[in-house]
Amino acid sequence: DFRKAMSQAGTSQFQEVIRQELEYSMKVELDKILATAPSNELEHTKNDLEGFKKLFHRFLQEKGPSVDWGKIQRPPEDSIQPYEKIKARGLPDNIASVLNKLVVVKLNGGLGTSMGCKGPKSLIGVRNENTFLDLTVQQIEHLNKSYNTDVPLVLMNSFNTDDDTKKILQKYSHSRVKIYTFNQSRYPRINKETLLPIAKDVSYSGENTECWYPPGHGDIYASFYNSGLLDNLIAEGKEYIFVSNIDNLGATVDLYILNHLMNPPNGKRCEFVMEVTNKTRADVKGGTLTQYENKLRLVEIAQVPKAHVDEFKSVSKFKIFNTNNLWIALSAIKRLQEKNAIDMEIIVNPKTLDGGLNIIQLETAVGAAIKSFENSLGINVPRSRFLPVKTTSDLLLVMSNLYSLNAGSLTMSEKREFPTVPLVKLGSSFTKVQDYLRRFESIPDMLELDHLTVSGDVTFGKNVSLKGTVIIIANHGDRIDIPAGALLENKIVSGNLRILDH
Repeated sequence: DFRKAMSQAGTSQFQEVIRQELEYSMKVELDKILATAPSNELEHTKNDLEGFKKLFHRFLQEKGPSVDWGKIQRPPEDSIQPYEKIKARGLPDNIASVLNKLVVVKLNGGLGTSMGCKGPKSLIGVRNENTFLDLTVQQIEHLNKSYNTDVPLVLMNSFNTDDDTKKILQKYSHSRVKIYTFNQSRYPRINKETLLPIAKDVSYSGENTECWYPPGHGDIYASFYNSGLLDNLIAEGKEYIFVSNIDNLGATVDLYILNHLMNPPNGKRCEFVMEVTNKTRADVKGGTLTQYENKLRLVEIAQVPKAHVDEFKSVSKFKIFNTNNLWIALSAIKRLQEKNAIDMEIIVNPKTLDGGLNIIQLETAVGAAIKSFENSLGINVPRSRFLPVKTTSDLLLVMSNLYSLNAGSLTMSEKREFPTVPLVKLGSSFTKVQDYLRRFESIPDMLELDHLTVSGDVTFGKNVSLKGTVIIIANHGDRIDIPAGALLENKIVSGNLRILDH
C-alpha cells in the first residue's frame, strides 16, 4: 500500500509538472500573438487572451466527467414551477413599469453554414421574407407600442457575424426599438496533439479564419460586462435580461414570467430563471436541471459518465430539458463577474479543419452558470416556447400553415386539432436553403400531418396536401415529382415517379 501511495504521489507530481509546462508554453505562444496586435486592438485582444488563459488553466485541472453521478438528485418540487401556476397570478395594472426594467438579449454569434448559407444565421429568411432578426425587432416594437415602453434589444455578436449584422441594423433606424450590440470573445483554437494555439498572429481573415472561434454562449457574462453595456443598462434602471437563441422563434417576452420575477409571491426575487419544457424522444440529448450539492444545476450529456448516458436520456427519470430561454438579474451578473465567481463547466468541442488538422475548442454554456446565482428557479413552460430552427426540416414547419404570424410572433394555427408538431425529416437533397426552396413550388398544407420523411431527388408542385404519415423515397438515380394539387394521406411513395395520380 505504501509503495502504491508513493507511486500515486509520483504520478500526480509528474502530471503537475506537465501541466505547468503546458501552461508556460501556452503563455509564451499567447504573448507572441499579443505582440502582433495593432495598438487600437491591443486592450481588446489582451482581455480575450486573458479570458482564454483562465479557461485553459481550468481545462488542464479537470479530470474525467465533471459530475459525480451519485450526487445527482431530482430537483425539489418547488424548484421547478409549472407555467400555469405563474400565469394564474395574472398581471398587475402597472405592467408597463415592469416592462421598462427589461432588456431582451439575443445570442447572435452563429453562422448559417449548417443550412448552406453565408453570413449570420439571423439573416436567413424564415417567413414571408422576414429574417430571424426582422421577427425579433417586430416583436419588441409591438411590445413597446402596445405598452408605451422602452424595451431595448441587445445582440451578442461574434467576430463572424458582427460586420454583416451592423450593416443590416441600419434598416431598423426608424423602428421603435433601441438596438445595442456587443461582441463575444475571440479565442484561439488549439492543436489537439500539442495543446498550443494554431494561430501565429491576431489576424482572423484569409488563411487565419480557421484559427479562431467564439467560445460558446457562456461567454456572455464576461463579454457583456467587459463591453461596458451592462453598467450602462443598470444606470438606466434596467434590472433583468431575457436571453435566448435568435433562432428560437418561440422565445418571445412573456409578461407572466416577468411579473413573477419582479413581484415574487414570497417577496424574495430570483436572480436566475431557466425555462424548461417536457422532453420528447427528440430531446433526449438536451441538458436537464438536477439538484446537486443543494443547488439547481444544469447537467449536459457531455458531462455524464459513459455508464450513465442511457439513464440520462431516459424520459421517465429526467422529464425536462433546458430551452435556453433565461431570465437573469443584471445586478447579480455584475456582482458575480466582479468576484470572478461565475462557475461553468468546460465543454471540450473537438473538430477537424478542412486541411485535416484535429483541433479542440474550449467552450462554456450560458445556462451552466445557474448554480452560481442565488434563489434560482426553473419554470416548466409550454412546448410552444421552444421552436428552434436548426435545419431546413424545422424551416418547413415554420413556413407552413401550421403557424400564423402576428406582430413578429408565430403561434400554432387554431385549425390544427392537436398541439404537437409533426415530425419532419428531409433528406440531404434539402439540406441547403437554396436547394430546399427550389424543391417546393409552394409550401404544402401540413395542418393534419403527423410525420413526413423525404429522401432523394423529390420535388413538390403547388398546393400539395400532406396528412397523417407520408414517406417519399426516391432511390439513387430516380426522381419523384409530386404534382400540383396532390393529396397524400398515410402514403408511402417510392421508385421513380414523374406523375402521381391523385
